[in-house]
Amino acid sequence: MRKKTDFLVIGSGIAGLTFAIKAAQYGKVSVITKSVLDDTNTRYAQGGIAAVFSEPDNFEKHIRDTLIAGDGLCNEEVVRLVVQEAPERIKDLIDFGVPFDKKEDGTYDLAREGGHTEPRIFHAKDKTGEAIEETLIDKVRRDPNIEIFENHFAIEILTQHHLGIEIKKNSAGVKCYGAYVADLVGQRVHTFLSRITVIATGGLGNVYQTTTNPEIATGDGVAMVYRAKGVVENMEFIQFHPTSLYDPEKKPSFLITEALRGYGAILKNIAGEKFMNRYDSRGSLAPRDIVARAIDNELKIWGEDHVWLDCTHLDPEGLRNHFPNVYEHCLQRGIDITRDMIPVVPCVHYSCGGIKVDIDGQSSIDRLYALGEASSTGLHGANRLASNSLIEAVVFSHRAVMSSAKRIGELDFEDSIPEWDYKGTTHLEEMVLITQSLKEVQTIMSNYVGIVRSDLRLNRAMVRLEILYRETESLYKKSLISKKICELRNLINVGYLIIKMAMNRKESIGLHYSIDYPKKTDRGI
Repeated sequence: MRKKTDFLVIGSGIAGLTFAIKAAQYGKVSVITKSVLDDTNTRYAQGGIAAVFSEPDNFEKHIRDTLIAGDGLCNEEVVRLVVQEAPERIKDLIDFGVPFDKKEDGTYDLAREGGHTEPRIFHAKDKTGEAIEETLIDKVRRDPNIEIFENHFAIEILTQHHLGIEIKKNSAGVKCYGAYVADLVGQRVHTFLSRITVIATGGLGNVYQTTTNPEIATGDGVAMVYRAKGVVENMEFIQFHPTSLYDPEKKPSFLITEALRGYGAILKNIAGEKFMNRYDSRGSLAPRDIVARAIDNELKIWGEDHVWLDCTHLDPEGLRNHFPNVYEHCLQRGIDITRDMIPVVPCVHYSCGGIKVDIDGQSSIDRLYALGEASSTGLHGANRLASNSLIEAVVFSHRAVMSSAKRIGELDFEDSIPEWDYKGTTHLEEMVLITQSLKEVQTIMSNYVGIVRSDLRLNRAMVRLEILYRETESLYKKSLISKKICELRNLINVGYLIIKMAMNRKESIGLHYSIDYPKKTDRGI
């Protein structure tokens, strides 16, 4: 099948769906998702979405909090842009019908999270992402200009490479013409041609053994753009959420929202001691990188597998009312958070780097935009401030629509792109070749490229990943396309980028901490 569409959107989280809804005013939109529409990182976002909405908060406070969390690597122009445009984009979500929590007087019930100096987090209990996702899906399904392709996997973006033209790293004039997309049900590869292509594929948490991300988070967009010679940056900055529920058998790991600490919960070590003030004056409300490293250190000191998050001193009714999802989930595992401390451990949560984009979400490849967690806008720097990711997604989705809508009438389809070549490929008979390699990738990344790193660990990781890369590429070339082999290939590409960029950063900053370079570089600021 050859499908032509004005806007091809790969991914169905908050970034992709917000773009699709707004772009549908300017042309036909095709949304590709490798699972079902609501199987996204967005749906798992418990905490909320940050925006300045009332005094005594103001833009400068939100800007300062973001810059401090980013540890000197944020692009201040982008930070200002996102913070200042955030209130309008929140109003868009409200207009779409997102049911953010309100107080009895009708004003919005704004929460505070780690790293924020004011309450500015819009939320829908502790299921904010789910509420947003459900609202956006409802709008997308009812829009006649949007066509949805569930269980479809984008394999490669289409560029001049597919016309027989050699493209090298940093080549000028590279253009995107769409993507090869596998129908996972029909087991055929289709050619989607588009005027504008949007990568909104979300995170990459499954490159590690434990993550709060759903199984679909395999870094597909970043890997595709890297292979197409697009610019990818800051991949070393992997955010470990400090507080996932300690439950080794459960995947994905259940996130204990940071808003719980904003509400007054306190971290304690296995001996029941409050420890965070030894690491940071903000205590349990310090930014995530500081809290994650502090917990990691306490685990090493005590030789234990988890620390405690203590809510038992807080109002029981308030806890049940504000955090019903956390309360019910923990209760199912025999933990009553109003009476019992919660065992928690850091867990891979978010990637601050990705496909480098400009202030309109345009990547280094013409006609290709990247939005959400797959992108690197400059907002997060070396560490994401809590609840800044969802607002980044809607701000940049809006800007990408405004930018691409101006161009859509000037762009043509590239009809010379050939169909997918099945020649020489056969069904893979031994799935163990993939499943074993996946376990090895996740073990390598977790053991050698975690919260604390070293040159020795990174070198070992690179040597071992190189072997898996060669084996997987050989297997890929001989096999008929499957979701599993494509995901493994993408995870290996992503793992390579994380390791390579971690090796190149000879300092400790934000989410990247190396015992060989414990100090931050003096940038003369």
